[in-house]
Amino acid sequence: MGTKQHRGRVTRFHFVTVAAELFAAAGYHGVSTGEIVAAAGSNKGALYYHFRSKDDLVAAIIDEQHHRSIALVQRVTATDAPPLEQIVMLSHALGEQLQESALVRAGLRLSTELDHVPVHPYRDWIGACRALLDRAAADGDLHAGLDLDAVARFVIGAFTGLQQLSGLLTDRRDLPRRIDELWALLLPTLVADPGRRDAVRRARWARPIPVA
Repeated sequence: MGTKQHRGRVTRFHFVTVAAELFAAAGYHGVSTGEIVAAAGSNKGALYYHFRSKDDLVAAIIDEQHHRSIALVQRVTATDAPPLEQIVMLSHALGEQLQESALVRAGLRLSTELDHVPVHPYRDWIGACRALLDRAAADGDLHAGLDLDAVARFVIGAFTGLQQLSGLLTDRRDLPRRIDELWALLLPTLVADPGRRDAVRRARWARPIPVA
């Protein structure tokens, strides 16, 4: 039973990764279930054994993308960097995910193309950003009187639009530069100490080196 369950999980994830490659390139309406089955080297019976519909498969891709993004939040917020630096680090780390992973690109693209867009990933990201802003405010790093709910919504909304535009114009090759520009514009509004702004803007997450 264990071997059969393992094969089932492998097959299911194979459909997710293959479909993600296609959706990342062509979007929800540009990919048919027949194309997914052909690219996976499988058949529709196997696809519908694991997923009730194309939308069910799409939901699995979005969930996997969100899982990876939240795992990134957990890794970055576990560092010793000040909370404001962690927000900047997260934006660049997610930018790297988008450049490197078709599954992440597909998840974010699909989450903006569906008729019924899932909102929980955006709420989770806004919540994570707001929590870091609260900590930054407690540290005295922010200007007094800021509406932190509005700042959190703006940061996530700006990043979402920025990565989409970068994808359309340069296939996200210029995304790191565009993220840096975002912070160059925003940090003077946020950071109380002008001498801290460059350090916050330069913050990057050093990914742990895998142990051989």
